[in-house]
Amino acid sequence: MNTHIAVVGASEATETEQAIATEVGRLIGSRGYVLVTGGLGGVMAAASRGAKDAGGVCIGLLPTSDRTTANEHLTAAIPTGLGELRNGLVVRSADGIIAIGGSWGTLSEIALAMRTGVPIVRIGGWSLTDEKGASIDLPSADCAEDAVRQLEAMIEPRAG
Repeated sequence: MNTHIAVVGASEATETEQAIATEVGRLIGSRGYVLVTGGLGGVMAAASRGAKDAGGVCIGLLPTSDRTTANEHLTAAIPTGLGELRNGLVVRSADGIIAIGGSWGTLSEIALAMRTGVPIVRIGGWSLTDEKGASIDLPSADCAEDAVRQLEAMIEPRAG
């Protein structure tokens, strides 16, 4: 069974975030991993484009019930009709996650990953503290290659 790696980030991402996401996707696809995203634009589309260009498989778990809202780079678009609740599906379907930049949806995916023990590495975006102000250990990387390497060292593919 192939390892599934989710890439999460804003649908309205900066050019820099999109460039990083494209490279992350390319690395995921070239290593034979399955890319999972929320299926829309921004970071999700850029990662999908990179993975597709590398010959990879790209699955998008859409928040809508309409498959036509998917970005054009997906191998499979799955309309959930769940809105933002689909973030939980993205997290739970992945063996590991790379978060690029940040938006509120990205923060929810980071929190769900931490809560459920899904390994995660971030590039930019959210820095977190607990209720006492102590920094929460969230692995971070400076570039796509470093993020993928760190995540590879952390993940154990799930059966089934």
